[in-house]
Amino acid sequence: MLGAARLTSLRNYRQAGISIRLVVGGAVLAALALAAALVSLSLGPVDIPVDHVASIVLSFVGIELADVGRTEHLVIEQIRLPRILVGAVVGMALAVAGATMQGLFRNPMADPGIIGVSAGGALGAVVAIATGATGLFFLALPTFAFVGALAATFLVYGIAAVGGHFSMATLLLAGIAVNAFLGAIVSTIIIVLPDNEALREILFWLAGGLDSRAWEHVHISAPLILVATAVILLAARDLNLLMLGDDEARAMGVRVGLTRAMLLAASALATGAAVAVSGTIAFVGLVTPHILRLVLGPDHRVLIPLSAIAGAVFVIVADTVARTIVQPAEFRVGVLTAFVGAPFFVLLLIRNKRQAQAL
Repeated sequence: MLGAARLTSLRNYRQAGISIRLVVGGAVLAALALAAALVSLSLGPVDIPVDHVASIVLSFVGIELADVGRTEHLVIEQIRLPRILVGAVVGMALAVAGATMQGLFRNPMADPGIIGVSAGGALGAVVAIATGATGLFFLALPTFAFVGALAATFLVYGIAAVGGHFSMATLLLAGIAVNAFLGAIVSTIIIVLPDNEALREILFWLAGGLDSRAWEHVHISAPLILVATAVILLAARDLNLLMLGDDEARAMGVRVGLTRAMLLAASALATGAAVAVSGTIAFVGLVTPHILRLVLGPDHRVLIPLSAIAGAVFVIVADTVARTIVQPAEFRVGVLTAFVGAPFFVLLLIRNKRQAQAL
């Protein structure tokens, strides 16, 4: 009886710790997200005071605080707000997928692009641009990119599951091979493409960016990303157990094969939807969950939801800097995140090497 009571007390203590981290971390990150969004909405070729921004945003729910000019209202509603919302859901998708991949691979250096999702999306988008499909209907580019991302994921997973036995090591190696192969196809298309305007569009898309994002892109990406994030969040406890190893997870009642496939599919869905509307934005899925893991611990019941908010903040801030740092021109978000993420990745490699040598 005493042992059972002590176990119950320990379980309650751990649950309280999870709740505290969720509430405090969520409140801090939500405040940062709100501040980042307000600043981003106010900055640009047409500077809009923050109080006017707040008034315009609140007017969408029927609260009128001040008389705001029609021009400012249109700039916020039709240009900046959909762009920021796309950036938020893209950051959410990449960070959540990154946290999931790092848990599945039990490797803090794993990234959504590791299983070919980003490369497949890039190839789909390049094909759409090169063939002129983007001129036929407005949503051709995100549609092709999304189909390419999912096709690459299924290809890699199919290779890893050949013979009826899934291998995580094979999945990793297959992802590397498929990434290289699809990258070679993209390079070939770029080399042989005669149309300079299409070539410029391809290069801009591959660099990743949120320019010209509209409400249609929000409607395309947000539902898919939110559904994928919800699926991953519901499986957060099972992901914790998978980190202990397959045998231990099975002993705790986890259906390892089904859970792993579901988590990979959800990560691919989120990443594919993100790549489809933003192009290739690197390192968000690596940097964001890794920093949160250092601060809040490895429990995915905390890490997944807070990574979603932190990823949104990361991309909103990066996009704000990208579109204001060299006005009237615009820097590419994917290039900016690479400048931040690449040094972080090198430091992470050095840190892991030193830890391995210490052991």
